[in-house]
Amino acid sequence: MPGPVTAKPASLTRFWFTFDEPVTPRQYLVHGSALMVLKYAIDALLVRPVAHRWWMPWDYLSSVLTLTQKTLEAAPVWLLPLLGLLTLPFLWVGITLTMRRAIDANMSPWLALLFMVPFVNYILIALLCIAPSREPSPEADRPTTPAPIPAHALMAMLPGLLLGLVMLTVSVYGLKNYGVALFFFTPFGVGALTAWSLNRSAPVPLRQTVQLVLLTLAVLGTLLLVLGREGAICIVMALPLAAMVSVMGAVVGRRIALLRHDSFRAATFGLLALPAAAFLEPRSTTGTILHEVRSSVTIDAAPMDVWAQVIAFPAIPEPGDWFFRMGIAYPKYARIEGTGVGAVRYCVFSTGPFVEPITVWEPGRRLAFDVSSAPVPLRELTPYTDVKPPHLDGFLKSRRGEFRLIALPDGRTRLEGSTWYTVAMGPEAYWQMFGDYLIHRIHVRVLEHIREQVEHPVGGSAALPLPPQVPWARRAPM
Repeated sequence: MPGPVTAKPASLTRFWFTFDEPVTPRQYLVHGSALMVLKYAIDALLVRPVAHRWWMPWDYLSSVLTLTQKTLEAAPVWLLPLLGLLTLPFLWVGITLTMRRAIDANMSPWLALLFMVPFVNYILIALLCIAPSREPSPEADRPTTPAPIPAHALMAMLPGLLLGLVMLTVSVYGLKNYGVALFFFTPFGVGALTAWSLNRSAPVPLRQTVQLVLLTLAVLGTLLLVLGREGAICIVMALPLAAMVSVMGAVVGRRIALLRHDSFRAATFGLLALPAAAFLEPRSTTGTILHEVRSSVTIDAAPMDVWAQVIAFPAIPEPGDWFFRMGIAYPKYARIEGTGVGAVRYCVFSTGPFVEPITVWEPGRRLAFDVSSAPVPLRELTPYTDVKPPHLDGFLKSRRGEFRLIALPDGRTRLEGSTWYTVAMGPEAYWQMFGDYLIHRIHVRVLEHIREQVEHPVGGSAALPLPPQVPWARRAPM
């Protein structure tokens, strides 16, 4: 095998990303160190030009909150999600190297799952760097066979389904945490366990293994829907991430089955890493980062003509597009009580009113407000009449908003609307994409309605009554 220093790029790629060759203690140390340096160099080159500071090695020890509020406070909003995305290939390489190093040391390849557990992974890496190579006990790869019989495939799905239900119970109903352990580690474990169960008695082609893993994921989502634990909207939103990660797990689990006959006891021990990750995952960073969504529209009128519609606007026609008709909350009208700072604006949505105490009142220029009370962000699609998954209660919160009216040289007005919100679900960058899109669509609905009212007034009063949902509007922390 080529040494880690003299290997050609193609050989390095194969050595890092595949399972073809064993990994000795020296190779594990050298390649791991080299990859750490490479990852640091990529991150530093990205951070320097956009955040105007040097990324330091000890920044990896900081929480996400510290990074965004201190280290990367001058960086654009896309930087942290990009850094997270670039971590994925390095995570895969770390898993492949760790699994082959464990096998080379005659340990269970399921130890590779500990590579994803916070804090525990450092102990594992240190142990594998010093564990000596031992006589190989893994079996050689076996030729694949035709597709398994349906009964065997169904039995292989059961361990993965059970793992998914256990992790949902531990993370959501035990720890009240929608985090990386639930949305990343769990589908990885479901994919690995299902693929291993399927291939441990007789190898199955990778394509059919992946198909069964994705079917297991679909059955798991259906079970959550039928049992009334989740709604269809959130299951669909989580599916792209879960499917991608479960395929990664399927490759690992299948490879473990092809390399050696590990017992269910060894697999169970390795999969204990998932609940451990749920308990050890830091939860203080989620729900604390303010994300801003800004949208704008140009209106053929002076700022003071636009102002009246900004502080309160009449009813918007019911939406006809699929996005809002699926159950996503949409704005209906806005009214205001009082004038100036201290007045209270009510922006009424299909799920209830947002209560917005005014903090800045500059007629014709700027209106800003906090959000002291807010309804749920959507009504879930579910066969039951009263299903309220925990994530609907406070995991996506609007904190404050602002309208800015900018006079243009030609007498028109650019109306900008901003919403600052938090999302207490991980990976936060993934759910931020949905949050940004949802809030932008809401902005567009309001801003276009204001433009239509100003440019083509048709009458109607903005002083509409508050709906009966006000008493149960959820309080948001100030």
